[in-house]
Amino acid sequence: MNLQHFQRFQSIYASVLLCAYVLINNTVNATTQIMEAQREGALTFSMWEPFVWEYSSALSALLIFPILIWFLRHLPFNWQNITTSLGRYFGASIIFSVLHVGIMVGVRKFIYLLNDGSYNFGLSWFELIYEYQKDAISFVFFIVLIKVYQYVVQQLLGEASSIEESELQTTSTINRLLVKKLGKEFIIKIEDVDWLESSGNYVNLHIGSRIYPLRATLTALSKQLEVQGFCRIHRSHGVKLDKVESITPLPSGDSEIKLTTGKVLNLSRRYKEQFKLQLK
Repeated sequence: MNLQHFQRFQSIYASVLLCAYVLINNTVNATTQIMEAQREGALTFSMWEPFVWEYSSALSALLIFPILIWFLRHLPFNWQNITTSLGRYFGASIIFSVLHVGIMVGVRKFIYLLNDGSYNFGLSWFELIYEYQKDAISFVFFIVLIKVYQYVVQQLLGEASSIEESELQTTSTINRLLVKKLGKEFIIKIEDVDWLESSGNYVNLHIGSRIYPLRATLTALSKQLEVQGFCRIHRSHGVKLDKVESITPLPSGDSEIKLTTGKVLNLSRRYKEQFKLQLK
C-alpha cells in the first residue's frame, strides 16, 4: 500500500520537498544578509526587504520548474550528438534566466508598490550577465536534482521494462520483463502475473504478494496482453483469466472476482460483456 500510495502521489511529495528546500534555503539567505549588514553596521534596508528579494527569486524558480521538467522529458540530452545538445541546453539556460529575472522583478515591483515604495532592478548588461551566471548554475543544479530524484525513485520502485526492449505498442508482445531494483536485476514472466493495477503513470504487475511497477497505461497494456489471456475488468484493474477462481454478482450490477491467490477485485458493469467474451 505504501508503494501504491507513493506512486499515485509522488509528484505531490516531490513538489512539497522542493518547496520546503527552497523555503529553508532562501530563508537562510535572507537572514544571513540581515545579520551581515547588522554586523557591519550598514543596515540600509528594511528588515522585510531581504525576504522579498529571496522569496521572489524562489517563487520565480518554482514557477519555471515544471517547464524545465517538460524540457528534459521531451528533449533529453543526446550523448550521440553532444554539440547539438549543448547548444540546445545553452539556449534553454538563457530562456530559464530571462524567465526567472522577469518574474522575479515583476513580483518585487508589485510588493514594493503595495508598501508605497519602488523597486529599481538597475537593468544593465553587467547586471544581466551577473544574473545569468547565477541562473546557469541553478539551471544545472535543477537538472542534476531532477535526474538524481528520478534515479532514486526508479531504484526504490524497481521499475520493470520489456526485456525485448520494445516500445509498448498493441502490435508487440511482451513475454518477460527485466526488473532493476536496488542494484539488482531479475526477470519475471508475464504468464506469472495475477492481475494488473493502474497507479498514476505506472501499471503495477501483481505476482502473489510482490508488486512490479511498469511505466505504461492500463489501456495500452491490457490490449497488448489480451492474446496472453489478460482482460480489463475495471478502469483501474485487469486480470489474468487463468487466475480467476469465482465470480459473485452484486446487487449494484457489478460483480466480484476472486482470484486463486484469494485476492478479490471488482468487475465493473462497463467491462462485464468484454470479460464474458474473453472468458469463453
